[in-house]
Amino acid sequence: MPDKPEGELVLQTIAMPADTNANGDIFGGWLMSQMDLGSSVIARQRAKGRVATVAVDAAVMAAAEAAAAVVRLTVTAAEDSHLSVTCRRR
Repeated sequence: MPDKPEGELVLQTIAMPADTNANGDIFGGWLMSQMDLGSSVIARQRAKGRVATVAVDAAVMAAAEAAAAVVRLTVTAAEDSHLSVTCRRR
């Protein structure tokens, strides 16, 4: 993982025990909801109004992550109005 991720940091949070499954790993759905919230920060700035997530092309959960993990979300906005979202663990 690079020291300084590309894009603008739009969200940083900690996964709590309520956000985990029986094994103590973060729910993928919780992580997706954090990505949606963070993406909306940049999308609303660009649209100057309301926005909605229409589709997610891909989401890869490379490894299980335990509760208390710090989740940082960076977003890069392309000129064609598409957003590239990267969620990194720390």
